Amino acid sequence: MLTGMADHHEVVITRWPFRNPPADDGLAGLLAAYHLQTEKEKGKPVAEAAGLPERYRAEVADPRSAFASDVVLVASIGDDTVGCVVLAPAEGWAEIKRLWVSPEMRGRGIASSLLEAALKHAGGTGARTVRLSVWEWRTNAISLYERAGFTVVDSWDPRPQLVCMEHKD
Repeated sequence: MLTGMADHHEVVITRWPFRNPPADDGLAGLLAAYHLQTEKEKGKPVAEAAGLPERYRAEVADPRSAFASDVVLVASIGDDTVGCVVLAPAEGWAEIKRLWVSPEMRGRGIASSLLEAALKHAGGTGARTVRLSVWEWRTNAISLYERAGFTVVDSWDPRPQLVCMEHKD
């Protein structure tokens, strides 16, 4: 568990799923917001999670199954889940996906805390490289990743407009 401060409130980063999860632990809502915003930015807006592509609807509907082999870290302030990141492990490396902080909670260091926790966890598993892909228009996210030591590398993803980045220990 990692803790930090955001506007005089303690931010707690924990591994999900929680031991005794509440009926709505907030993760599905964060994932829905992430995917709805991404589709909007790609010029394919949908009004609700039910309109998302199947792969993303599955994450929102059942995060436990969708991320069964991944590590999911969530940021909470009090009882509110305000951010998340998914770390997908592989042999000798890991991939960061779905880094998202509720828009009203941005600018408080929560994304940096989630990213730091994900890198620490990846290092603890022996991953020497952590990679990610980010849409080129998400310049704030790219800046965050660069500040954390990520560098742009040749793309491994065929989708246009994606920037691929790596962090090496």
